[in-house]
Amino acid sequence: MSERALESVIGLEVHVQLRTRQKLFCADSTQFGADPNTHVCPVCLGLPGALPVLNEEAVELAVRTSLSLGCRVHPVSVFARKNYFYPDLPKGYQISQFERPLATDGRFAVEREGGGEVSVRIRRLHMEEDAGKSLHDRVEGATAVDLNRTGVPLVEIVTEPDLREPADARLFLQGLKRHLEYLDVSDCNMEEGSLRVDANVSLRPRGEASLSTKTELKNLNTFSGVEKALTREIERQRGLRDAGELVQHQTLLWDAGRSEIRPMRTKEESHDYRYFPDPDLPPVVVAESRIEELRSELPEFPRARRQRFIEQYALPDYDAGVVTASRGLADYFEEVVDSVGDPKVASNWVMGPVLQEVNERGLGIVDFPVGATALAELVQLVEEGTISHRVGREVLHRMLDSGRTASRVVEEEGLAQVRDSSALEGWVLEVLEAHPEEADRCRGGEHRLIGFFVGQVMRHSRGKADPKEVNRMVRAAFGGETDGSPSEA
Repeated sequence: MSERALESVIGLEVHVQLRTRQKLFCADSTQFGADPNTHVCPVCLGLPGALPVLNEEAVELAVRTSLSLGCRVHPVSVFARKNYFYPDLPKGYQISQFERPLATDGRFAVEREGGGEVSVRIRRLHMEEDAGKSLHDRVEGATAVDLNRTGVPLVEIVTEPDLREPADARLFLQGLKRHLEYLDVSDCNMEEGSLRVDANVSLRPRGEASLSTKTELKNLNTFSGVEKALTREIERQRGLRDAGELVQHQTLLWDAGRSEIRPMRTKEESHDYRYFPDPDLPPVVVAESRIEELRSELPEFPRARRQRFIEQYALPDYDAGVVTASRGLADYFEEVVDSVGDPKVASNWVMGPVLQEVNERGLGIVDFPVGATALAELVQLVEEGTISHRVGREVLHRMLDSGRTASRVVEEEGLAQVRDSSALEGWVLEVLEAHPEEADRCRGGEHRLIGFFVGQVMRHSRGKADPKEVNRMVRAAFGGETDGSPSEA
């Protein structure tokens, strides 16, 4: 069968750590980075006689997640024991949900950059506890086990096999991560294991509805890794088919460092786990009234907010996409708009100087110490011409360093624009005298050098000179011999 006749079929299992301070069935902390095996107790260690108690906050976060994905939340769901033996699973089973999950039948879509969308059905969303972590680099010649993660609350989002391209899988996951961050149910920090992905992939003749033998890819720690691993596995399966060999139903490990796929184990079926309802936990009952209350509290999500910004604030599509990249950034932008008044001016400052400072200082926008009102004061100084935009960026930097207001920085450091004619004429003359060759060329007709001289005067004045007045004086110095186009200061 030719390569063109085959299509890839991709489904995802996304494990999301819920943003709770305590574990799913005990009061141990979920804090990341603690010393190994310090956040454990008889419950999460599975010691005899220890009984689990469900964390209600985790249930509500899971319900919020389900509703946000358009799922049908079942008023009654059941926890089950998933039995398997592994060093990081102290009880010998994991508490999960199987036959009666919390929610089913959802859908999530993301836009493609060039138009169209990737729409994926959500088969089910269920709650479960996390396992521990095996560490292969702590003890030479041995594997260590850290059980701090044991019992951490997760939701597993299982998609239908609706994806066809690895790039679409990456796009879907990026959109889902941003959606969950807007919802504030998880920090989605992949480096800390708060969001993990397993991917199932198979090939089938294009146009057929039946599914072929699939493999499962694990250890996918980045979205680019998901795309690369899927691409490599699709190539591997095509190679097997071309050679007349069968694809085995197995779990594969992605080695990002070597860009290699390695067999991990034969893929288990659900009956291998011997699921049965956990006798220590009653069914989870969520009242319909509470479900509707949680539905009413859902925030405005990225796609809707982006479209509203385009319509309400007349922002270009690019600007709207940048300032809605995170919920915190969108909130900050709207606060700035309220204070500044001009949405485009606000977006220019938020997308430019503000994000530059945020990124350079390693801050989150929610931790940005210059509030909307303080930024608006700075913007007003620039718009009124008290300082130039270039100096305004420097003022923002000094506000962050010192905690001072924009007005105080400008006043105390003498940064206000100079409009005094004698001072400006002196700077222009000094610059012309320092560049006699360029001055002669400008008089000879190279009028593009006007911009050069304006820039030199601005540098000479350390940004204090009024750029419009400097532009006028430089042009006058050359007898007004220009093409009439404005020069950048």
